Amino acid sequence: MIRGVLLDLAGVVYEGDHVLPGAVEAVHRLHEAGLPIRFVTNTTTKTKKELVSRLTGLGLEITGEELFTPGQAARTWLAEHDASPLLLVHPNLEEEFADSPDGSARAVVVGDAGRAFSFENMNRAFRELIDGAAFLALAKNRTFMDEDGKLSLDAGAFVTALEFSSGKEAIVLGKPSPDFFEAALASMGCAPENAVMVGDDAESDVAGALKAGLAQAILVRTGKYRDGDERRFEPPPTAVAEDLPAAADWILDHRVV
Repeated sequence: MIRGVLLDLAGVVYEGDHVLPGAVEAVHRLHEAGLPIRFVTNTTTKTKKELVSRLTGLGLEITGEELFTPGQAARTWLAEHDASPLLLVHPNLEEEFADSPDGSARAVVVGDAGRAFSFENMNRAFRELIDGAAFLALAKNRTFMDEDGKLSLDAGAFVTALEFSSGKEAIVLGKPSPDFFEAALASMGCAPENAVMVGDDAESDVAGALKAGLAQAILVRTGKYRDGDERRFEPPPTAVAEDLPAAADWILDHRVV
């Protein structure tokens, strides 16, 4: 039975600069039912503070404690390993690491850098990796829904290129990392067997959550979803819903009462 909910954001709650129909009301219904929620996103083009501000501006009730981002996970990793970051991230995200202390070790941090994925920047990251730097990937998604409503290359292609060239496997900090899911669940005292994940990415959100031990995961047909995604990755989703309001209906039918 469900005692806690993990929700993806882009493609589930909002797309571009607008909230998806019924999404805010769906989140409100889950809260009203007494279900704790954590928003788990692989978005790496904005700081956590900027994301919270944007979401509240769209009408969503959310606090910083409810939002889990790969940038936050990277800051924790760097502190625990006494490492200084070499950033290959979107310019908007650099602020997230502005106060990172100088460490005794080095770590290349790769996110969705957009136009910053130039040969010069990729080669600089490659040289750091072969010189011994750790390799942190904020996420390894294949695609994301761009502002023009079409899919675009996500950071995964560039992370994979650096892995191939350097011979070093990246430590993935966002979804589908089990540690990322576990940290979100631990923050609300929910065991994996009592949790459900809702996402539009059948690979990172849904299969990733199930592999991390969550009992249930719902794939929504919004955002980056494409026909047949529910059969494309293993494990398959527990359920498929048209959108977040429909997913909320399913969750409320399966919650602990």
